[in-house]
Amino acid sequence: MVELPVTLAGIKLHNPTVLASGILGVSASSAALAVAHGAGAVTLKSCGAEPRLGHRGPTILPVPGGLLNAVGLSNPGAAAVAHEIRDFRGRCEVPLVASIFGRTEAEFGEVAAIICDAHPALLEVNVSCPNVSSEFGTPFGLDHDATARITRIVKDIAGTIPVFIKLSPQAHNIGSLARRCQDAGADGITAINSVGPGMAIDVYTRRPILSNLSGGLSGRAVLPVAVRCVYEIAQNVSIPIIGTGGITTPEDALQMILAGATAVGIGTGVHSTGISIFQEVCRGLSEYLEESGFTGLDDIRGAANDR
Repeated sequence: MVELPVTLAGIKLHNPTVLASGILGVSASSAALAVAHGAGAVTLKSCGAEPRLGHRGPTILPVPGGLLNAVGLSNPGAAAVAHEIRDFRGRCEVPLVASIFGRTEAEFGEVAAIICDAHPALLEVNVSCPNVSSEFGTPFGLDHDATARITRIVKDIAGTIPVFIKLSPQAHNIGSLARRCQDAGADGITAINSVGPGMAIDVYTRRPILSNLSGGLSGRAVLPVAVRCVYEIAQNVSIPIIGTGGITTPEDALQMILAGATAVGIGTGVHSTGISIFQEVCRGLSEYLEESGFTGLDDIRGAANDR
């Protein structure tokens, strides 16, 4: 079988699958479960400066093609997450990605300082959650200037820890935005966050089902949007991309890699397919490369951009 190692900003993964933020990665033990089932890296759930309860239930709703999610960035706070990072590093050698958010530009830096002290392998900056409450206002990730400023703030604090900026598919000209991130010091891009927000209405109560009324859409339905975003980003940057959104099969992962992704984030696919998805995707990728006469993922990465 063809081996599948990849490198993200100097961090080596034994395969390109990454547990995406928000699924399983709520603790060291749950993240380690993904590692035990083949994930090449794992991302913890996004954390902020202080503990946050998030929205009241219901917060997650299965819909055709995926999930609507309005959890609302619930988390135990950066200090508690830093403890989980240290715990994970004592259990596993697989790279851990810590995900952070902030209510202000300055707070992104404050959270980064707490988290970086625990030495995650990479830092993912979530500027693009689509279902936060009004206290956050418009997501920073829709504002090119704000995203660039946050990138500089976090990178100055992170130092040698690679910084990946997680972008929204709703951002205008996402390729140009990714280039602004690169110019501001980003070491990589994660694309995409969930799509939306979207809504589902109960026809019997005649009311929206989610308590937050709307939420971000993830799952197979968003794959074409994610692939398009990765394709456009790859045409504009030279830094690595973690292609995330809608991956449930090896063919889905291949689309992301052909569009230019170095690694592939899998989140809702764990819910819909099962935790064996990491091994299944890797097996399919290896078989595809072997059957096609390729020696590794570098042979096909970004091939769809060659016109």
